[in-house]
Amino acid sequence: MTPLRTEPPGERAARRRYVTVCALLWLPPGLGMATMVLLFTERGLSLAAVAGLFAAHSLTVAALELPTGGLSDVLGRRPVLAAAGGLGVVAFALLGLGTSAWLLTAGMVLMGVARALASGTAEAWYVDTIQACSGPEAELRTGLARGGSATSAALAAGILLGGALPWLLGLGPDLGARLTEATSGAVLPLSVPLLLGAALRLVFVGYVLAALREPPRPPATPRSVLRGVPVTVVEGIRLGGRDALFRRILLAAAAAGSALAAVELLVPGRTTELTGSNASGAMVYAALSCAGFVCSGLGSHLAPLTARIAGSGERAVLVGLAAGAGGLLLLAVTATSVHPAATALAVAGFGLVYLGLGAAAPNENDLLHRQVSPAGRATALSVQSLARQLAGAVTGLAVGVLRPGPLPWLLTGAVLLAGALLWLRRSGERAVRVTGV
Repeated sequence: MTPLRTEPPGERAARRRYVTVCALLWLPPGLGMATMVLLFTERGLSLAAVAGLFAAHSLTVAALELPTGGLSDVLGRRPVLAAAGGLGVVAFALLGLGTSAWLLTAGMVLMGVARALASGTAEAWYVDTIQACSGPEAELRTGLARGGSATSAALAAGILLGGALPWLLGLGPDLGARLTEATSGAVLPLSVPLLLGAALRLVFVGYVLAALREPPRPPATPRSVLRGVPVTVVEGIRLGGRDALFRRILLAAAAAGSALAAVELLVPGRTTELTGSNASGAMVYAALSCAGFVCSGLGSHLAPLTARIAGSGERAVLVGLAAGAGGLLLLAVTATSVHPAATALAVAGFGLVYLGLGAAAPNENDLLHRQVSPAGRATALSVQSLARQLAGAVTGLAVGVLRPGPLPWLLTGAVLLAGALLWLRRSGERAVRVTGV
């Protein structure tokens, strides 16, 4: 029997800080998810204008995903994370207080810049720190899994808290109306979750500056940044072309993005159909989203166990993606039924999608970090994120022109199953064996 590895104290401290950063990073977006659309419409924006605001956010993230990953690799993780937090403070404040379309647009664009800066940066810091403590063969999966669980838990808690705060302000002596009157309409009850998000972003910046130390690197100059970022980005893109395992990771990320896009687009309409009204459908969807994040967090927590049972990280990714495809199949076979048993199966399928994807992600990223050097780690994560986003966008366009029913679920289920079956093949790369956690 392989003896249990003694874990250095530096690894425990790095894991604890990484988990804390993940929670602080994702709690504010969770708060905003519950009320943002309602706040924008309360400010007088049409649904088309609201869609435009979210498009501005998505386009900003997509455009900056690779350059900001390169910036993190050249400049360092800590300053880029702090900059993301600082921009997040301004973005959440603008969204919570803005009363005009241009202020809200500025807030969404700044939120997109902050999201791109933070994408993969905290994870790159964690892997850099662990490998500096214990060498390139250090065990990564447990920390990545716990970070994923913390992210999901923060999103779930944020959705619940963000939805409850405006309701609580309306109880008793109607604090919400008094708050709106005292601020001349600048602060509505629906603004409060976003303003709390701005305050939490300040806490995030303070924690990053105080707790995240990283190995020294050559001092960055404007010239070195302008020269180094494009080189790093090009190298990250080339890696996808020449490395079979990294290419497989990108395809698996794209399949997962396709599955999540289908869920996010089709489930709200399905809940409205089952409940009979937009209001009740939205409430049920919010509860389902919270449950989905809980399932994703549970899947991340179980990722090391999945790898041990499956025998390797590659097989664990196969199991996780196949489970997610099974969840999409359950959603397909129940897509036109209103029977309570079918509804229960659909809920189970919804949870299985998030559980499977949650279990696959830490194992995928454990493999990714063993294929890239620290100099290109954040860029590789950005390439992976971009593949996920682009696949989600294409899936959204495709699902939008299909008739509701089993077909969209079957097609996205087939895509996710194809992503799983990629891991049946071996291209000669060494399988990463599972060590004690």
